[in-house]
Amino acid sequence: MKEIKVPELAESLTEGTIAEWLKKEGDYIEKGQAIAELETDKVNVEINSEDSGTITELLFQPGDSVEVGQVIARLDEEGKGTSKGSSEVSDEKPVENKSNPVEEKKESAQKEASIEKGKERKPIASPAARKKARELGIDLNEIPYQDPLGRIRPEDVDAYKRDLSMKKDVVKASPQEKSIKQQDDRIERIKMSRRRQTIAKRLVEAQQTAAMLTTFNEVDMTAVLQLRNRRKDAFLKKHNVKLGFMSFFTKAVIGALKEFPLVNAEIQGDEILLKRFYDIGIAVSTDDGLVVPVVRDADRLSFAGIEREIGRLSEKARNNTLGLSDLTGGTFTITNGGIFGSLNSTPILNTPQVGILGMHKIQKRPVVIDEENDTVEVRPMMHLALSYDHRIIDGKDAVQFLVRVKQLLEDPEDLLLEG
Repeated sequence: MKEIKVPELAESLTEGTIAEWLKKEGDYIEKGQAIAELETDKVNVEINSEDSGTITELLFQPGDSVEVGQVIARLDEEGKGTSKGSSEVSDEKPVENKSNPVEEKKESAQKEASIEKGKERKPIASPAARKKARELGIDLNEIPYQDPLGRIRPEDVDAYKRDLSMKKDVVKASPQEKSIKQQDDRIERIKMSRRRQTIAKRLVEAQQTAAMLTTFNEVDMTAVLQLRNRRKDAFLKKHNVKLGFMSFFTKAVIGALKEFPLVNAEIQGDEILLKRFYDIGIAVSTDDGLVVPVVRDADRLSFAGIEREIGRLSEKARNNTLGLSDLTGGTFTITNGGIFGSLNSTPILNTPQVGILGMHKIQKRPVVIDEENDTVEVRPMMHLALSYDHRIIDGKDAVQFLVRVKQLLEDPEDLLLEG
């Protein structure tokens, strides 16, 4: 009998939640095949079997928490697809089968047909869709899909849920039943996913452990917009990637971090770790919450390289295929609330990092250009917010860091030369 255990995930991950069993008791599984999907604090990972055999026992239910090294299932190496318990060796003599051969053959054929039908109906769904259906208690087999390849997406689950709600509303009920239903429908109880629980925990910890302050400034985006408009077509043609704003901000942040290294540091006990590398986290919003994939060695990448890497990581985030290596080890984070219309915010630190830059919506406003002559022009302006850990970053350095980011963005030619 072989045991399947939760494998080592990462140094910071010691437990997870069984999101879904991909096999059932009695199934035969080959070495290397996935038996379960495990939801961790950061990503969903598949647990693969290290042996071939028949699954005799699944020790946990979907939604149960498990720890690294814990046994979650057992295999019978000699089994060939028998059900739970039937693979045990017995000394008893077999009981003579006196059933009708014709009926036995008929039952066997029906069973095989049922199995084949079940295989044909096994839905193809993205991990996000499976998770949403599981939380809502919806059978994936019942959900119609729009994808030409037959893949069920999260929006298909949402549409099916809405249809179910509409059907329930048209069902006639007695006055008493209606009153109870109205009371129940006003509150919906949804279990927080492990990722959402972790996000909540880390945000509270960041505010409790760091002496967090936020300083603000604003940047005139005229020069960046003009440069981008002039170069975007040639840039796309040459590099096959669009020239966005994130490459400008990433380069500006790196330039400022080199001048103010404490903003790129970390506190460990009574020591400060100064990091001489620049792994920039880019916050991405997904259906399961905010994730921060990391652009490695961003200082060594060109504008095109940064845009390409951000696009790759964002696509993986939306498809729920980020790996642990994509999410660990960042030195500084950039978050863009402007894509949702935010004009200002105070971003919370992505601990153990000690700095995070918040971008916001570009909005045209009248701005004094020449103070001596009180010349006013309408300019595209953006508020910037830097949250920082005051334990190691003084207010003066934080303000000057943000001013340097502003200067580099308002003179992008200088940014290009230095970058």
